[in-house]
Amino acid sequence: MEFRVLQYFLAVTREGNISAAAQSLHLSQPSLSRQLRDLEEELGVTLFIRGKRRIELTEEGLILRKRASEMMQLVELTESEISEVKNDIAGNLSIGAGESRSMRRVTAVFKELKDQYPNIRLNIVSGDTEDLKDRLDRGLLDFALIFTDFDKEAYHYLTSSDREIFGVIMRRDCDLAAKDVVTVKDLYHRPLIVSRANGLQLFNSAQVRHLRIAATYNLIYNASLMVEDGIGCAISFDQLVDTSERSPLCFRPLSPEISVKPTLIWKRDQKLSVISQLFIDRLGKQAAEPING
Repeated sequence: MEFRVLQYFLAVTREGNISAAAQSLHLSQPSLSRQLRDLEEELGVTLFIRGKRRIELTEEGLILRKRASEMMQLVELTESEISEVKNDIAGNLSIGAGESRSMRRVTAVFKELKDQYPNIRLNIVSGDTEDLKDRLDRGLLDFALIFTDFDKEAYHYLTSSDREIFGVIMRRDCDLAAKDVVTVKDLYHRPLIVSRANGLQLFNSAQVRHLRIAATYNLIYNASLMVEDGIGCAISFDQLVDTSERSPLCFRPLSPEISVKPTLIWKRDQKLSVISQLFIDRLGKQAAEPING
């Protein structure tokens, strides 16, 4: 299975039909079709269901698209790391993270490095802990910023002194908006919107029996839309959505306080690139300092 043919395959999945892919690749349509048929014969499967206007991927085709995309990302990372050694410091720094104010520390450190090494680039991937650890394990990320438990034997880690405080995002016309803080009992039997990552892990089993989950979210912006539409109140970190006076939403912290510290993790058996090592060294020096903004 040639790398070049995998690139052709991905172009077809991206364009949706062979003629458009052939044009983008500067190949003739018969030549591209022949190479795709050869790929199917080599693998012994059918990758496409060929329609009149668009092609659809078979189950085998979907698997190949996923793995081929991962291979392309790894090739790009490898080329980037080689470039760092061959030339002046350049390349990509790939970091996965959930939504949090703690990302300000990551971006601030990267800005310092970017000023010193203009040819570096930051790639941010959003996701929950399991998504990010999976990408980290497959070499698709250099680091992951997480807020849940992890295997300390499998990863190096740096825990910040920062705290992310949990609370409730609600509409301003909600009766709980009159309170300065919200207790867990205040949430009993109310429709709640919770993070797919944290879910109900913030609460004990006795409390969970009284909580009613209306929806889950991966991105807080989507959760805020559900709150605005009256689906429920969202459990979230503070300062992630607009809760200013002009906003229809407001935030109330939970009482007693529930908070977590962000932790940056990276694989123990992975050799860090030059830019990754510079990043973690500088982040480590600043981890105990408060975040500005």
